[in-house]
Amino acid sequence: MERKAVRRRVLPGIAMVTALAAAVTGLAGCTDGGGIGMTSDQKGGGSSPAPAQPGKYRSLPQACKAADPKRLKAMLPAADSLTTEQREQLYAGTADPSFDGDRHVGCHWSAQAPEGTLLLSVVFERVVSYDRGAASDDDKAHKVFVRRLTDAHLPFPGPASTPSGSPAGSPGGAPAAPSAPSATPSATPSNAANPASPAANPAASPATENPAAPSASASPSPSTPPELGSRVLEGLGNEAYLDDKLSAAGATAAQSRTVRIVFRTSNVLVTVEYSVQPSAPGTVPSSAQTQEEANQLAEALAERFNE
Repeated sequence: MERKAVRRRVLPGIAMVTALAAAVTGLAGCTDGGGIGMTSDQKGGGSSPAPAQPGKYRSLPQACKAADPKRLKAMLPAADSLTTEQREQLYAGTADPSFDGDRHVGCHWSAQAPEGTLLLSVVFERVVSYDRGAASDDDKAHKVFVRRLTDAHLPFPGPASTPSGSPAGSPGGAPAAPSAPSATPSATPSNAANPASPAANPAASPATENPAAPSASASPSPSTPPELGSRVLEGLGNEAYLDDKLSAAGATAAQSRTVRIVFRTSNVLVTVEYSVQPSAPGTVPSSAQTQEEANQLAEALAERFNE
């Protein structure tokens, strides 16, 4: 009889605990608000942005075959002494070593002419962003271009940038303007204090001023074309710049000129480098001609990428 009584007291307690546990479980499944105890799917939160599309170009052309043969012959005239086989080898170019032909390829040429040595190189680089959620291939290529533009010490393109029109170290040429009128007031009192001076005679003053006038506004000699200088280019690819370097003058060595053009088209960077090394001392390669030759090749390569 005592065992039956104990069983009656224990069984209701167990049933009550089981009921409370079931109730708590039900409440936990319905909790929303703070999310505590939530058992429903929580994937309905903010979705991450879709990754950027890959760049326009997935591969690169062969650098040694990218330039038109006629243009190569114009930039690299072969000596008459070369045989047919030597000419073919010259214009075939030499490919640069590359571990990945879809990422980085290049080619260079060298011609020995009577007037000097001519060097040409073309490099293609395809830029890939490994995190397209943060930046696209084009964005990454733009950053690489800006870094090279900065390394060339050229200003970033903007409405006020005139690299070729301003003297070195004088933005816009403004600091040089006051120097011209400063010489005129100092000369006027000295001439007035000496009546015997020919400058005091009004009839003679034009004659004394005329010899000085041409020296103040003398134009460059036709034999010395003006330097065009390094600058940002417009209308070539998405963005481009030209870097013109002239070696220092020497007593026995001629000055060599190297023009480098870098432009970006989508996610590909193209570099054209043309160098003219005269053999005669004192010879300075033309800035306009060297830049024009390199620019024509760069424009032809940009058109090829747009095909």
